[in-house]
Amino acid sequence: MKKMKLPGAILLVWASWPWPRVMSLRAKSLAAGLGLLAGGCAHLKSLPPGEALTIQERKDAIRRASVWSPTNIPAVNFREGPKGEGSFARNQWVTCQYKEKKMEGASPKFTCETSDGDNIKVKYGPRNAEVFGEVLSTRLFWALGFGADRVYPVRVRCTGCPQDPHKNPKAVKGVQEFDPAAVERKLPGRAMETAEDSGWKWSALNDIGPDAPKDAAVHRDALKLLAAFVQHSDSKSANQRLLCPAEQETGKTGCAAPILMVQDLGLTFGEGFFVSHNKNSVSFAGWSEVPVWKDGEKCVAHLTGSFSLTGRLDNPTISEAGRAFLAGLLVQLTDAQLRDLFVTARVDRRSADPGGDPENDAPAGTVSEWVKAFKLKRAQIVDRRCPA
Repeated sequence: MKKMKLPGAILLVWASWPWPRVMSLRAKSLAAGLGLLAGGCAHLKSLPPGEALTIQERKDAIRRASVWSPTNIPAVNFREGPKGEGSFARNQWVTCQYKEKKMEGASPKFTCETSDGDNIKVKYGPRNAEVFGEVLSTRLFWALGFGADRVYPVRVRCTGCPQDPHKNPKAVKGVQEFDPAAVERKLPGRAMETAEDSGWKWSALNDIGPDAPKDAAVHRDALKLLAAFVQHSDSKSANQRLLCPAEQETGKTGCAAPILMVQDLGLTFGEGFFVSHNKNSVSFAGWSEVPVWKDGEKCVAHLTGSFSLTGRLDNPTISEAGRAFLAGLLVQLTDAQLRDLFVTARVDRRSADPGGDPENDAPAGTVSEWVKAFKLKRAQIVDRRCPA
């Protein structure tokens, strides 16, 4: 039998690809999935008695939950962002005391305490995609009327912080500055869960109950398309939240008007399949080249769930009503607002080569280039017509 020869480029990729790490990640995902099959949600942490919903209660809440509420889009100020308790001005210096605390997740972050006793979670560094991506996506979702946490682009002076808490979390003497950085504030309300971080699956959006808000199916389709637009590829259940606003509480676990929201939007505005915390998120080259539609004739949106981060929303099919609804929201954003969005997210400080030499950093794209790419991708939604 004649041996097959592979092209040199393929051999090089094969040899250099981090197979042990990738296979480890896939093995962990498989193990988690088998755990679910074998023992329900046994892999998730239990909630205190009286706080957890039953599976049926959670399902009922999802079936009647809203994903969108009206906003005055032309009046949105992206530079100021959402107001409320714990908000920060753009590029505000925040002073705090370092707290040695184990942080979940792979992105560089730490906890510190402000002078008024407020413990804040700080994400930091020009090579950390979430510092930029969470500001971009949460502010866009907020402006259009879709639920999102509040993320503020700040600068931090931290007493006791090591130079890189992610690599070396041990407290040190002195003051360390982190610029750029971002501070996250959760959207107020109670997470409605069967277990900690149970979240919700994107497939659950298709199950709409009789008590759901008017046009719920349209709004949910628009949310799927918006997720594809920003390339929300790390879309596992834990990254979505079923939320009950305080004013809607009915008893310990009930809720008159629950909300379905995306709670982790850090790994966005990049490429999908090989997305990572450094290289492929908030990537001008990646995001600008990814088309909105995988199949424009059938209105199948282009969103490939991340290979390494267990993405769960794959190439959703969008209805004409959902497409038209999101298009109607997006066209209300002015050029000035779009410029403010990308200026506020500080995209011109995002490294074009996060895995390369820090001394030779170059920006991933100018603000003007990002705005142009946004408008071109928006046009793909506005100009498309989907099958009835």
